[in-house]
Amino acid sequence: MAARRRDAILRHMSSTQTQIGDHLRNWRQRRRLSQLELAGDAEISTRHLSFLETGRAQPSREMVLRLAEQLDVPLRERNAMLIAAGFAPKFQERTLDHPSLKVARQAIDLVLAAHEPFPALAIDRHWTMVASNKAVAPLLGGIDAALLRPPVNVLRLSLHPQGLAPRIANLAEWRGHLLARLQHQVRATADETLTALLDELRRYPGHGASAGRPAATRDYAGIVVPLELVTPAGTLAFFSTTTVFGTPVDVTLSELAVEAFFPADAATAEVLRRG
Repeated sequence: MAARRRDAILRHMSSTQTQIGDHLRNWRQRRRLSQLELAGDAEISTRHLSFLETGRAQPSREMVLRLAEQLDVPLRERNAMLIAAGFAPKFQERTLDHPSLKVARQAIDLVLAAHEPFPALAIDRHWTMVASNKAVAPLLGGIDAALLRPPVNVLRLSLHPQGLAPRIANLAEWRGHLLARLQHQVRATADETLTALLDELRRYPGHGASAGRPAATRDYAGIVVPLELVTPAGTLAFFSTTTVFGTPVDVTLSELAVEAFFPADAATAEVLRRG
């Protein structure tokens, strides 16, 4: 009885959501692949792929997962594809404080703490800050309290006129870098929340907030886009790296990233080490 009820629920969900063929076609087009290219990568015939996209054939669970892997579909969307094809989701989604993710949370905390005295934070798929080390808070002085109330979005925190923006010496450059990165993420995921966030951030002033400050932008050998932040201790320059879990099979872990900021010059390193 329970199995029949589950199957009925899955069939209803499949009938009321995007069909699996539409999912496959949309993701293939988003990845700019022809049917011939995707079929070759997945080791199936072009004819079979065409039948799957048009609904003339239904894929097996294994075929859905194989095509999703070739298309580099995020785990959250792979679950949606499985449901659309009439199958149960494969990938669990648990909160970061769930007991089963204790080891992963400890790993995140270890990475953040080990990066001190330099700032580092962990973010989710929507750029919401889920954890940070002790070096982050001192850099956020003067920010509107509303922007610091959870959930804190770090892109909004950076570019909002009441956020860090007035203190970013190279605001136009840093804003361009963040918007390009977010736009790439929107193209890769088709996430509606990220799309709305991108539209919001584009409406923020992109220049002039730091007008009148001494020019701080330096070349950094042309290898990184720096964040140049004006502080009472002077202009601090950072570059960032992103760390993600290498082989996640949990939706939450697959969407987490650690943003670690390193001093881009010796003066910044010295200020941070002094505390």
